[in-house]
Amino acid sequence: MNKEMKPAPGASRRRGPCPLERCPPIQEDSPDRDPAGKFDDEDYPAYSMGHAAEILGVTQAFLRSLDAAKLLTPGRSEGGHRRYSRYQLRPAARARELIDQGTALDSACRIIILEDQLAEARRINAELRNTDRLESDHGPASG
Repeated sequence: MNKEMKPAPGASRRRGPCPLERCPPIQEDSPDRDPAGKFDDEDYPAYSMGHAAEILGVTQAFLRSLDAAKLLTPGRSEGGHRRYSRYQLRPAARARELIDQGTALDSACRIIILEDQLAEARRINAELRNTDRLESDHGPASG
C-alpha cells in the first residue's frame, strides 16, 4: 500500500536546493522588489515561445513568422530565447484569426497595425474631447 508518489506530468524530478535560492537578493530600492507589479504589467515578457504557442494554439514557427513580418518584436531572455508579453499575445491571436479566415500573412499584419493605429487615434480623440470639455466647464487652464 505504500506507493512511491510520482511527480505530476511536466514536474521536475530534480532533487536538491531550489534554484531560486541561488538568485542574488533583490535590492531594497529595486522596482523588482514587488513582484506583484509584474503580474499586472501587460508588457512584461513572461511567456516563453513554447508557452505562448500553446496558449494561442499555434506553432512556434507561426510566432517566428510574426517576428519576421515585424508584427511582434518579442523580448529576449539572457540566453537569447524569445519571450512574449500578454500585450503581444493579443495581436498574435488576431493574426491567427485573420489567417484562419484566408488572409495572407502580410495582409493580416497590415490589418492589425491599422486596427491598432485606429484604436490609438480614437483614444487620443476621446482624451482631447475630455480635455476640451473640462476647459470649457472650468475656463482655460492657467499656466
